[in-house]
Amino acid sequence: MRKTQLLWHKITHWEYWPYQVVYLPVYFQYGYYALRMRSFFFFSLANSGFSNGGFFTTSKKEIYNTIPEKYYPKTLLFESNTAFETVIETIQKKGISFPVIVKPDVGLRGTAVKKIDSVEELKRELSSISYTFLVQELVNYPNEIGLFYVKLPNENKGKITGIVSKEFLSVIGNGKNSIQDLIVENPRFAFQLETLSNDPKIDLKYVPPIGKKVTLVPFGNHCRGAKFIDESYLISEKLTTTFTSICNQIEGFNYGRMDIMFDNFADLENGENFKIIEINGVISEPTHMYDPKHSLFFGWKELIRHYSFLFQIAKFELKKGKKPISHTAGKLEFKKHFEHLKKIS
Repeated sequence: MRKTQLLWHKITHWEYWPYQVVYLPVYFQYGYYALRMRSFFFFSLANSGFSNGGFFTTSKKEIYNTIPEKYYPKTLLFESNTAFETVIETIQKKGISFPVIVKPDVGLRGTAVKKIDSVEELKRELSSISYTFLVQELVNYPNEIGLFYVKLPNENKGKITGIVSKEFLSVIGNGKNSIQDLIVENPRFAFQLETLSNDPKIDLKYVPPIGKKVTLVPFGNHCRGAKFIDESYLISEKLTTTFTSICNQIEGFNYGRMDIMFDNFADLENGENFKIIEINGVISEPTHMYDPKHSLFFGWKELIRHYSFLFQIAKFELKKGKKPISHTAGKLEFKKHFEHLKKIS
């Protein structure tokens, strides 16, 4: 019965549909742009400061290196075969304390991102990693948003085209039901039950007392059970001016979504007490469209609007004499992406 209910929930909530269906009208738009630009990979022109514009296989550390250090968490890059003792020594020298975040240097939608609480846990985690990875300090600000930023190269000021907040996978105790029971009650959370059952940190049989909030996944990723809430109404002239100033300090960044943790919105508008957790480049989605209150038609409108921005930026760069990556190089990027996805999944 539960499987049937979850299947029905997926069918009736387009946010869970396969991207091939969600992006259907965009394929025609994209094909038109590709013909005009005479390149299937025209989008690679959009962010000149990121390799291939921030395509699938772009290194996160490479992108962090374009951001002034004060704006992002302390982050270290390691190859998969790095000795554990070297990792610990480097972490200590950088002044990073536990808990830490460990994630692939090349990732996708939060896959393989983990919070690590101790040296012993880190050692166990690294023993199974076969890819280049990052160790990052944990940011303790209470709020997280995704802020989509677009700046046309011929304009002095950028624009914020959407803001999404993330409601983490959390349950509220009632003093009667176990964490597993509380998870099953919410279809969004129930999709994550199998993954959560394999997490040794989570005791699904635990019965939280009345009113106690238990956060099971401290990451704002849709594929990890987070709910996306459209808060684009928070876009203001002040916030736009602040982030235009910040983004102008990020080399060659014209298009993408910044995942930001912050203390309070007033400080964020002033450019204070926040950290940029990640910047996603040309493959960014305007994730505010996934708010359950929005229709599929709203999602299509937002996708089409953002691909139009992407095309305008790429067209401008092409006129300046820049060239997109070749078709052969683009196909190789796809191949590398799918090979890497198998490693981190």
